[in-house]
Amino acid sequence: MVNRPSFVQRHAVKLLALAAAVGLYGFARLPSLPQSEHDRLVSQFRFARFDLPLPPSTEERKTLRPVHPRLQRINAWISAVGAAIAATDLDGDGLPNDLCYVDNGTNEVVVTPAPGAERYPLFTLSPAPLPYQAATMAPMGCLPGDFNEDGHTDVLVYYWGRTPVVFLRNGSAGPLSAASFERAEISSSGETWYTNAATQADFDGDGHVDLVFGNYFPEGSGVIDAAATSDAEMQRSMSRADNGGKNRLLLWKSAQGGEHPAVAYQEIPGALPGRAEIGWTLAMGAADLDGDQLPELYVANDFGPDVLLHNRSKPGQVSLVKVEGRTGFAIPTSKVLGHDSFKGMGVDFADVNGDGLLDIYISNIASEYSLEESHLVWVSTGRVDDFARGIAPYVDKSEPLGLSRSGWGWDCRFADFNNDGILEAVQATGFLRGEVNKWPELHEVAMGNDQMLHHPWAWPALHPGDDLSGYQHNPFFVRSASGRFFDLAQELGMGQPVVTRAITIADVDGDGDLDFALGNQWDRSYFYRNDAPHPGAYLELELERTGKDGVPIPAIGAMAKVKLPDGRVLVGEADGGSGHSGKRSPVVHFGLGALPAGQTLDVEVAWRDARGVERRTFPLAAGRHTLVLDRTDAAQPAPSAGKES
Repeated sequence: MVNRPSFVQRHAVKLLALAAAVGLYGFARLPSLPQSEHDRLVSQFRFARFDLPLPPSTEERKTLRPVHPRLQRINAWISAVGAAIAATDLDGDGLPNDLCYVDNGTNEVVVTPAPGAERYPLFTLSPAPLPYQAATMAPMGCLPGDFNEDGHTDVLVYYWGRTPVVFLRNGSAGPLSAASFERAEISSSGETWYTNAATQADFDGDGHVDLVFGNYFPEGSGVIDAAATSDAEMQRSMSRADNGGKNRLLLWKSAQGGEHPAVAYQEIPGALPGRAEIGWTLAMGAADLDGDQLPELYVANDFGPDVLLHNRSKPGQVSLVKVEGRTGFAIPTSKVLGHDSFKGMGVDFADVNGDGLLDIYISNIASEYSLEESHLVWVSTGRVDDFARGIAPYVDKSEPLGLSRSGWGWDCRFADFNNDGILEAVQATGFLRGEVNKWPELHEVAMGNDQMLHHPWAWPALHPGDDLSGYQHNPFFVRSASGRFFDLAQELGMGQPVVTRAITIADVDGDGDLDFALGNQWDRSYFYRNDAPHPGAYLELELERTGKDGVPIPAIGAMAKVKLPDGRVLVGEADGGSGHSGKRSPVVHFGLGALPAGQTLDVEVAWRDARGVERRTFPLAAGRHTLVLDRTDAAQPAPSAGKES
């Protein structure tokens, strides 16, 4: 009698492989949110969406830019950036309820009151009488700030095809209008910059706010000039390109206010080393990461590693030194800060792990098809002394936090929208919307020889009607009890497909919860009013310092720390415009959760001027406060401090 092998014996290898596959699937499957917690989290948020007004125009709205003849093959790719938005207080009513945004369809820079706060008619900002040719130039973003330190908020606009222009408030009477601003050049170089990022911070610690610009295409390349005869080339590599536009740092030099306001800056050659200067930059962020009140600079590059610069400057002497993370046996190279491969698209700062230090949120291309690197959340190790040794003390925690995947990302923001003391995350996504999927072709050129990549003719044709991640929604990530973030945008009515570039966040209506607005590419932009049903207590700090003429001006870069009754410490900084093309309000906002009525909190504020770092502690109740940061012993909250909005 012959003993035949059993079914299990005959198929042992197959069964073992099947068991292994099932086991690995269990490890790879993303965690899900229990229904009860899902419902609890969804119930804490509510937003009302409003369309932002379009500027009047007699011409048909555009959906494409004219481009250099050599770039005509990929005109949809070249036309994929430019939407921008910022929330600020332009008319001095005490609320960041004025919106400045770029409308691609008309190539106009629009200023308008936020929905529900109408106080003046919509108007647009044009550089004229400064040189401007609509056929070869286009606005890319608005950066609000008090650049000439006269107590009025100005607007800096940066462009493709020319150097930036600052629109300085001239103090004229009457409702806000285009006539309320005087135009001035930021640079006298006469070059044609292609700027996609700009931010402000006091880089040399002299008490004046400086500027830094991230440029994309090389100067003079005629990218959006349909009659150009110059050479035009794309990046020389997807991950090591060094032929981008030159990034620039400009130190504040002098200014004046009054009827004829002015401001002057001095460019510092060589201030940005290596790829921080020539890296096809799409986003920049400045924040104090080591507690010395000098801002570090994060440069997010599209076609090469991002760069983090540690600030070791002195007044009048800029010293920014490149620092990098450290690898390990189980850490992929692309998960080491400074060694990521490419696609840095957005940057924001917040304390994600609650250690009192700012962490860094980076938006990349984490699409459903290819070219994936994942978004990054560089979480501080707490070892700030490593900066002095050239080490960036950060590890990527995006995957365990649930923030590594979403789509083709641009701006990204952390904020507390329900005031429970726990951050949410919002992200702008999408690239080209059409009917013809071009991911296979793009993947092919991306995996090809770098020697071919810079030739536009080697690229696949990308024209209107082609699609690259055009039907994604903007995620709204909410943190669960486990510490992992989950996207609840669909449940909150934000699940419609949209191609977005910019996010601004501010308490626009002064009700104590944060609103936000989106700058959409080739489409109408949106404003989302926060109608959270049961928000917690809040603390909003408008941090100011005394300007050169004794007037209060924003204390950009000042850091605030709040200790809650349960022992947690919340930190926030007066932001100068970090990100891609969205700029949040510099008002520092903290959600406090369930705070007993009348409870006061110790709020430590640190700032720097030419004399060094100063720190003061203010006992403050919940609500909105204005703090004037002076060095005198009499420095106290301004008269409006303690008044709840």
